[in-house]
Amino acid sequence: MPKLAGLTFEQAAAVPVAGFTALQALRDRAQVRSGQQVLINGAAGGVGTFAVQIAKAFDAEVTAVCSTRNVAMVRSLGADHVIDYTKEDFTRGGRRFDVMLDVAANRSVFACTRVVRSDGTLVIVGAPEGRWLSPVPRMAAALVLSRFVRPKPGFFLARNNKDDLIVLKEFIEAGKVTPVIDRTYPLSETPAAMRYASGGHARGKVVITIPGTDR
Repeated sequence: MPKLAGLTFEQAAAVPVAGFTALQALRDRAQVRSGQQVLINGAAGGVGTFAVQIAKAFDAEVTAVCSTRNVAMVRSLGADHVIDYTKEDFTRGGRRFDVMLDVAANRSVFACTRVVRSDGTLVIVGAPEGRWLSPVPRMAAALVLSRFVRPKPGFFLARNNKDDLIVLKEFIEAGKVTPVIDRTYPLSETPAAMRYASGGHARGKVVITIPGTDR
């Protein structure tokens, strides 16, 4: 598919995977509908920044969880409410949501079930960005807890497909979604990019640039 005229190459490169994950988790797994209350934990990361915007495109009321330095950025993406997790434990606030999308994995699966209505949906998307082996224990925890608690926590992995790339393209063209880029690194500095991304504090996506792709 050709790059959209309004996007840089870096922005276009950031759309797949993170965009697929946010779209499929909210649309297919959680089946988000207009007016629902959606909580996104890890709203400032690669998947989270897409998820905030896509949930708003579905006309949901979005509460985003992030750190202090990301509050303004996440609010600018359209979040209706923002919780600073350094000041407030969202799992103990007493409020319950129709849908929770957990990207940050900074609270236990059991704690996350406390903030979702019994007939709601808890979707667990991997682990913090860069921590590639971390999903394994969370998958196990979700599987065990699904037998005993409501809502049943569900672990989610996205799949790449052309149809959903077209959906994301349409959101971008309509101005409903804009890829968020934290930093770019030249191909020669890929190890540095991976070290930065693995720290778990990237705002949006970290992109590797390849010489000659700016034309």
